[in-house]
Amino acid sequence: MADHSKLRAAILIISETASKDPATDKGIPALQEVFAEKAGDRWTFNETRIVPDSVLDIQRAITGWSDGEEFFNLVLTSGGTGFTVKDVTPEAVSPLIHKHAPGLVHGMLAASLKVTPFAMMARPVAGVRNKTLILTLPGSPKGAKENLEAVLPQLVHACQQAAGADSRSLHVGGTKKLEQDAGLQPPKQEATLVQGHHHHSHDHGHSHSHGQGGHSGPKAHTKPEDRPPISNDPSAGPTRRYRESPYPMLSVDDALQLIDQHTPEPTVISVPVNESLVGSVLASDVAARESVPAFRASTVDGYAIIASNHIMVPSTKGIFPVTGVSHAQAGEVPALQIGEVARITTGAPLPPKATSVVMVEDTVLRSMTDDGMEEDEIEVLTGDIKDGENVREVGSDVMAGDVVMKKGEGITAVGGELGLLASVGTREVSIYRKPVVGVLSTGDEIVPHDRQGDLRLGEVRDTNRPTLLTAIRGSGFEAVDLGIASDKPGALEEALRAALRTVDVLVTTGGVSMGELDLLKPTLERALGGTIHFGRVAMKPGKPTTFATVPIKPTAGGTHDAQKVVFALPGNPASAVVTFHLFVLPALHKLGGVSPRGLPRVKVVLAEAVRCDARRAEFHRVVVGVDGEGGLRAVSTGVQRSSRIGSFKGANALVCLPAREGRVEKGERVDALLMGMVGGEV
Repeated sequence: MADHSKLRAAILIISETASKDPATDKGIPALQEVFAEKAGDRWTFNETRIVPDSVLDIQRAITGWSDGEEFFNLVLTSGGTGFTVKDVTPEAVSPLIHKHAPGLVHGMLAASLKVTPFAMMARPVAGVRNKTLILTLPGSPKGAKENLEAVLPQLVHACQQAAGADSRSLHVGGTKKLEQDAGLQPPKQEATLVQGHHHHSHDHGHSHSHGQGGHSGPKAHTKPEDRPPISNDPSAGPTRRYRESPYPMLSVDDALQLIDQHTPEPTVISVPVNESLVGSVLASDVAARESVPAFRASTVDGYAIIASNHIMVPSTKGIFPVTGVSHAQAGEVPALQIGEVARITTGAPLPPKATSVVMVEDTVLRSMTDDGMEEDEIEVLTGDIKDGENVREVGSDVMAGDVVMKKGEGITAVGGELGLLASVGTREVSIYRKPVVGVLSTGDEIVPHDRQGDLRLGEVRDTNRPTLLTAIRGSGFEAVDLGIASDKPGALEEALRAALRTVDVLVTTGGVSMGELDLLKPTLERALGGTIHFGRVAMKPGKPTTFATVPIKPTAGGTHDAQKVVFALPGNPASAVVTFHLFVLPALHKLGGVSPRGLPRVKVVLAEAVRCDARRAEFHRVVVGVDGEGGLRAVSTGVQRSSRIGSFKGANALVCLPAREGRVEKGERVDALLMGMVGGEV
């Protein structure tokens, strides 16, 4: 069992050689030795790993250790921090950092410079991602040990703070207490030589700013603008923007996992049973308040009678007076006596003491009342009527207390579920509240699709917004049209703030690539305090798709900040629609309690060969129909450019093509995600 009183550390060795032959690695034992000899009993090593010099492999290892609930407090990397072509560790780690720690970097460099001037060739990175402290150490075991030993005493305190420990309690006793607990000696006040004499300064009332001794305060050795930012700074201008995206390229599966991890759990509400329930999912079991039927009822039109196997009735065959009538309506019905019958309609309650119903087809009329309006006597033509014949007993459909619907079941538009709930007297149910989804287009070049007049140079009609609004509503969720937001930073920030006050999920299109006016990511992070969980996906189309959460202050009576979900989709129309179905829909399903989540996956046979992309999985728009043998066949919709919304005309599925060289041949079976109903033969 894990010891939760200790801080958890992991070691990542980055080496082409060691990744092929782990026996050659000396870094892991060297770093473990430092902890064993100098760190006391505050740490435990739960995991080590060796990867090649690959940005994606490095990022996958670190995010796997830092992004889950069972996070590691400290991740140490060793290797790849130099100037060779293969050294990519700083480039892999820097974009992952949420809070940079230049002080730790300075401490490691200062220690190395005491050993060799060549330490200035190192490129260490340090900082916090989520609740995990990350340090990059040199690749040589000796250099890695020296760097780690330089900052090791401070790491317990740093990791406790990063993990969310109360700062006040950590700092009780002040800096001296922290230094003492860490086993550090405070810097001694150095004596100064004044005109050849040994002199200690005691003049605390004067400035020490231009003396060689004194109590100088902490001094940062880098400027804020020189430190790696979390995203482009809109105020810095195009010359300072990233030339390459700082966000790691995730696989589609990894992106879906992050969406599931960071999408809030559904909210449970109580609502009346009426037509507005259609499309909702039950959040708890529903038990019948009443039995159905609530009384013994006839299943046919005929005559209520006391059965022939009754002890006092030798036979039901013969002539009987009609002493009463029972219709399918509320009211009292007089008791039936032996030798009498009562006319009864389908669904009507049996008179007291009646045991059975004889069908009208098994009788003939023998006499009428004097006015000719009613039956006086009828003859029953059979003597074989038994107890319970043609009778629906109390609770024969549903007994009071029986569970009629289970948690997680949906209310469909077919009507059966709503009818069932109504039939057992259910007046209110608990459901998962369906999220309200807002759709916002961004960009000063975007104009409403129905604007009168010709387009001016550079203008683009807004096809994304009406398309996504239709897709959201067609999926059973409420969609709010938020219009078009300007690319200007202040206007975009205000549009996002206003949107997040009114919707649960915000879907934007445009502004997520690498242009100087692509401001969605920096506005979400810098202005709104949001967290971008991924900013690039290895897929085609839709690579710059971004998923973020933004904290919103609680409403009156609330106790915790709410998390609003934001999907910033690419501006190209085909990309926007593909990424909606692939990423947004599963999040809406989770928030609405729908299971299974996302589009249904089926196997289809390709009607033609389709070329694959060597680096990215592709989601190819197709029409799926039935082939001549009853299987499913997929026909491409043609050119698949991300800007071509026409590739969705008639499409009812996305064929999932793997990232590989070559192509998928005609007749091969591949996975497809169904967006709509499967039609006839194609």
